[in-house]
Amino acid sequence: MSGKSFDKVRDIMTPGVKTIDGLATVADALRQMRENRFGSLIVAKRDDGDEYGIVTVQDIARRVIEPNLSPQRVSVYEIMEKPALSVRGDMNIRYAIRVLERMHQPSALVVDDNRAVGVVSLMDMVFRYIDE
Repeated sequence: MSGKSFDKVRDIMTPGVKTIDGLATVADALRQMRENRFGSLIVAKRDDGDEYGIVTVQDIARRVIEPNLSPQRVSVYEIMEKPALSVRGDMNIRYAIRVLERMHQPSALVVDDNRAVGVVSLMDMVFRYIDE
């Protein structure tokens, strides 16, 4: 062990998240993605006992466009991934890197006190880790 300290996920994450209701249409999700220049949206929880979901451009391509479905008729909840991969804001980036790599995911939702607070990417964490 080198003894050096490592950043926490919250130090590197992009704060804030864009959410969408699961009952929204894929057309609504695409509109919001385009307006915000995001490749994914977090699907809001229905209640405190629920988990966050995620819908990505890749989900839309694979589950709506490829099978030639109408984005105006397909709901976000029909194509989203749930639960969304998440990490804690106070997690050491070494462990968060391991989680994302093992799950083959480029990014994760950051959750503190059961509330979505940001998004962190594998690329940003690896660069920060190397810079340390």
